[in-house]
Amino acid sequence: MNPFMDWITATLISAFMLGCYDLSIKHSVHDNAVLPVLFFANLCSAVIWLLLMAWPSIAPGSMPAALVVAPLTGFQHAQLLLKSAIVTGSWICSYFAVKHLPLSLAAPVRATGPMWTFVGAMLVLAERPSGLEILGVAITLASFIGLSFAGRKEGIHFHRDKWVGFLFAGTLLGAVSGLYDKFLLGRQGFNASTVQCWFSIYLAVLFLPPAVGWKLRWWPRHEFHWRWSIVTVSLFLLLADFLYFDALRNPDALVSLVSSLRRGSTLVAFAGGIFLLHEKNGLAKLPAVIGVVIGIVLTILG
Repeated sequence: MNPFMDWITATLISAFMLGCYDLSIKHSVHDNAVLPVLFFANLCSAVIWLLLMAWPSIAPGSMPAALVVAPLTGFQHAQLLLKSAIVTGSWICSYFAVKHLPLSLAAPVRATGPMWTFVGAMLVLAERPSGLEILGVAITLASFIGLSFAGRKEGIHFHRDKWVGFLFAGTLLGAVSGLYDKFLLGRQGFNASTVQCWFSIYLAVLFLPPAVGWKLRWWPRHEFHWRWSIVTVSLFLLLADFLYFDALRNPDALVSLVSSLRRGSTLVAFAGGIFLLHEKNGLAKLPAVIGVVIGIVLTILG
C-alpha cells in the first residue's frame, strides 16, 4: 500500500474517532453526574495501559515498539503528573460545559485548541506568525461571533453564560497542555506511548478524590447512572491518540496536514449533535462551524 495513503488513512480514522469521543462525552454526561464519569472513563484508560505494561512479562518480545513504555526517573514522573494536573482542570471545565451546552456549539469551540496553542507559542516561545496564521486566527475569531449569534437562538449568550466560560477555560487549559506536550516530546525526549500511559494512570489518580467527595456528598450533586458510553469515552480517545501518533511516526507524514485533517473531528461531532442528538439550528451554525475548521487549518498550515 502507498505510504502516503497509510498515514492519511490513519489520520482520517483518528479524526473520526475523536468526533465519536466528543459524542460519547455528551451521551455519558447528559443528565448525569460529571465527576464519576470522569473517574470511571480515566480508570478504564489506566487499566488498559497497566495491562499493556504487564504484557512484556507475560509474552516477552511480542509488544509492538509503538506501545513500549520507557522507564522513568522520579523527576520525569513529576513532569507527567504536572501534565495530568493541567488536563484534569481542562476536562473538569470542558465536561461540565458539554453537559450543559449543545454539542454542535461546544465541539467547534473545543476544536480551537491549536489556535490558542499557537497564540501561547507566540507569547511564551516568541514564535513569529505568518500571514496565513494571522488570517486563520482572524477567521476563527470571526466564526466565534457567528457561533454566538447562532447560540442566542437557543438562549445561550456567549458573553454571560457561565458554561461558555467553563468551555473557554477548558479549551485554554487544553492549549497549555498542548504547549507542554511540545516541551515533553520535543525537548525532553519522551516517547508518545510513555506520555500516554502515565498521563492516563495519573489522571485516574487525580480524579479519585473528587469522585470520593461526590460519593460522600461533600457538596450538593447530581445522581450518577452507569452508561457504556463511559467506556467508549476512554476507548475512542485512546484509539484516536494512538492513530494520530502512529501517523506522525511515518517519515513521509506531513505534520501540518496531519494536524489539519484531525480537525475534521469537529464536523463529525457537529453532525452527530444535529442528526443523532437532534440539536437545533444546524443550518444556522454550519457556516460558523466550517469557518472554525478553515481558520484552524490555516493556522496549522501557516
